[in-house]
Amino acid sequence: MPDIRLVRQWIATSSRVVALTGAGISTESGIPDFRGPQGVWTTNPKAERLSNIHSYMSDPEVRRLAWQSRLDHPAWRAAPNAGHRALVALERRGMLLAVVTQNIDGLHQQAGHAPDKVIEVHGTMRDVMCMACAWRGPMEPTLDRVRAGEDDPPCKRCGGILKSATISFGQSLEPDVINRALRAAGRADLLLAVGTSLQVYPVAGLVPLAKAAGARVVIVNAEPTPIDELADAVLREPIGEVLPAIVM
Repeated sequence: MPDIRLVRQWIATSSRVVALTGAGISTESGIPDFRGPQGVWTTNPKAERLSNIHSYMSDPEVRRLAWQSRLDHPAWRAAPNAGHRALVALERRGMLLAVVTQNIDGLHQQAGHAPDKVIEVHGTMRDVMCMACAWRGPMEPTLDRVRAGEDDPPCKRCGGILKSATISFGQSLEPDVINRALRAAGRADLLLAVGTSLQVYPVAGLVPLAKAAGARVVIVNAEPTPIDELADAVLREPIGEVLPAIVM
């Protein structure tokens, strides 16, 4: 496989880089991933139930546990790391077409990306929405209600069930968001897949799509992925070290 110096040359000569990011880019900020050896679902299989829309909508106890989990989520204490900042450097040099992220933590925007550069395919934990009337607003005021004693706060507008503005298991992805991601991948001259297991579709399908459209593909991930054989380079080094090395 090509070494870091060659990957750096590829990036330096690219003008339409698309970064596809997963939970692995945020682990160095203190946010556990899901499927890794120490992932949330690996160490606590019951946690996955909180992310199932059918359980969430039908079981008040699941919602109560979910709200407590939101209160304690490490993302509220996390800060962007060197990997996030390296991608911002690409944007500031005019080389980044988009960041397509599976993450819901908002750290890409906190690192300094323009909001319109970030495509959040699984939504964001920083907003809350009503499942009945589709009202949407910032998460923090609803968390304040939980802190004040409401263990399953209803929508103030219609009384419906509130949840984070994220895509849970059993929910459909937003077609407009996925279409933006597909268009970006199809225009890329280099696709950088960072910290994603590439097991979840349709997002994992962005890699072969970009490859078929003529893009180079670089995968940066601690564990092997099912799509490694499509990559022009696979880098196993820690993300916070390797992204600055290939970008700066």
